[in-house]
Amino acid sequence: HAEMTRLEIERIFFHIIGPHERIIRLKGWSDAGLFLERARNGDIASYIESANPPPSVKQRLAWCREAAEAVVVLHRRRVLHCDIHPLNLLLDDDLHVKLGDFQGRYHSETDEVLVDGWAAEPCRYFCPRDGFFDADVKTDLFALGCTIYFIMMGHEVFPDITTSEEGWRQKVEDRFERQQWPQDQHPCSGIVLKCWERRYLSALEIIEDIKSVERAVERAANREVRPQNSPLF
Repeated sequence: HAEMTRLEIERIFFHIIGPHERIIRLKGWSDAGLFLERARNGDIASYIESANPPPSVKQRLAWCREAAEAVVVLHRRRVLHCDIHPLNLLLDDDLHVKLGDFQGRYHSETDEVLVDGWAAEPCRYFCPRDGFFDADVKTDLFALGCTIYFIMMGHEVFPDITTSEEGWRQKVEDRFERQQWPQDQHPCSGIVLKCWERRYLSALEIIEDIKSVERAVERAANREVRPQNSPLF
């Protein structure tokens, strides 16, 4: 039979995944395309890059947790996204994350591929593997780690490798292959490293670790020394 179009595949994924607060909502469809809910604040990459003042650590951590929550929804339905990166994380009116652009894979309970959108992550989110389109839970979590890195740092991995230089993709791939991970320190450094080293078994584990970081940041904020001339009640 004829290959399904991207729109048909995405509509099937919306049906499989079902409605959820972390997933962009499908409002309808026609031959012209899919009608999705409007994410008024655009994608998270553009929002972070243009925000003035920059988003707080608390807000960034909330976005990381919500991104992981969206991945949990997919994986529970045996769907691999295969293209997790900041441009596919949208922000609604209240700045909550909504994941979109579903062209990944749907597996049966016996791990047979039932629907395949033949998607793969961009270079800076791509987990090193033998087959370009090979994907599993850990390749999604690797890309989620790169996305968390972006949310916390405000830029992609390896900013010293610019897209204007010759062979930049190979340079990025080589570093990932050699496990020459970025060394930047931020509240989610340990979480991101575990994503890159494929030590997480599920996005649920990532959520629990982010919640721990959120609690630590909250405690640190509460311990901040009161300014000397602030009134004591």
